[in-house]
Order: sequence, then C-alpha cells, then structure tokens
Amino acid sequence: MVSTNDLKNGMVLDLDGQLWSVIWFQHHKPGKGNTVVRTKLKHVLTGKVVDRTFNSDTKVDTAQVDRREFQYLYNDGESYVFMDTSTYDQINLAEDVVGDGKNYLLENANVTIAIHDGTPLYIDLPASVELVVTYTEPGLQGDRSTGGTKPATVETGLQIQVPLFITTGETVKVDTRDGSYLGRV
Repeated sequence: MVSTNDLKNGMVLDLDGQLWSVIWFQHHKPGKGNTVVRTKLKHVLTGKVVDRTFNSDTKVDTAQVDRREFQYLYNDGESYVFMDTSTYDQINLAEDVVGDGKNYLLENANVTIAIHDGTPLYIDLPASVELVVTYTEPGLQGDRSTGGTKPATVETGLQIQVPLFITTGETVKVDTRDGSYLGRV
C-alpha cells in the first residue's frame, strides 16, 4: 500500500485486480475543497490509457514488478526465446507478450522484461535500434511527389519510410516507439 501523494512515473498499481502503470500524475489544489491527485494510467496488458483522479492521501495497492535484463536468442516458430543475462535461465514468450517489439528484435539484442508473480507482462526495447535495409527501390533525384521518402524493408521484415538517398545494404537507425527513420549509421 502506498499513498497517492507518493506516486511516481513508472510505478505499477494494482487497482480492482488489474495492473496499471502510472504514466503521468499531478497534485491539484482547487480553489475550494481538498487536494486531489490527477493521473494517467496505462493498463499493463492491453495498453489502454485512462485518466483517473484520487483524493489526496488515498491508499492504493502497488504491484511488485521485477524488471530484468534478458538477451533475445531466437524465434522457434511458436514463441520467442530469451535468456536472463544474470542467471542464464531461458524463458519463452508468446507473440502477444512481445507485441510490436518483434519488428525490432535481432538475435543477441538486450531487452528488459517486466515480470509479475512469475508471469512476463511486456518487454521494453531500447529507444532505437540499428537495422540493415534488405530491399528498397532506387530513389530518383527529381522525384519529390512523396515528400522525399520511399519505402524500405529492413532485416526484421518491418517496412519503414526512408529518404531517397538510402540504398539496399545500408544500416539505418530506427525509433522503436513509432518505427520512424532516425538516420544512417
């Protein structure tokens, strides 16, 4: 149990038997009445974001979520296999737990996996990854009808928009939050 006055970003709360992560919070003192704590909470499993207001000093349950470093090993066709970097234990994660992270996973990449009561909840990827472009059309210098970008397929199978000067075989930096091109490596 923790007071709503002690909330911090990233803290995981157990509300009504469901796990919610605190994205944002603010203490608010209206002209009249008691102080309240406004929050934005993200459901850990579904990703749904809700606004919730608590009275000041309300007690809420916190969930113990263990975040540990894992190394991605391979995909066996049914699940993704990761190895704990400290104990060398391997775990298999279903595709729904990995989510869109599969588009950015390369063998031997390090990720953080959040675990609650022995159940993996989600994976946290680095902010950006470096991927090799496996196929892209040649860009024509005078072609500006698409705003100076063209589609490219990277080694994980993800298709992103890159500038016209990028060619097949180049390594590019990709933002893992939205799949956008960040630059050449």
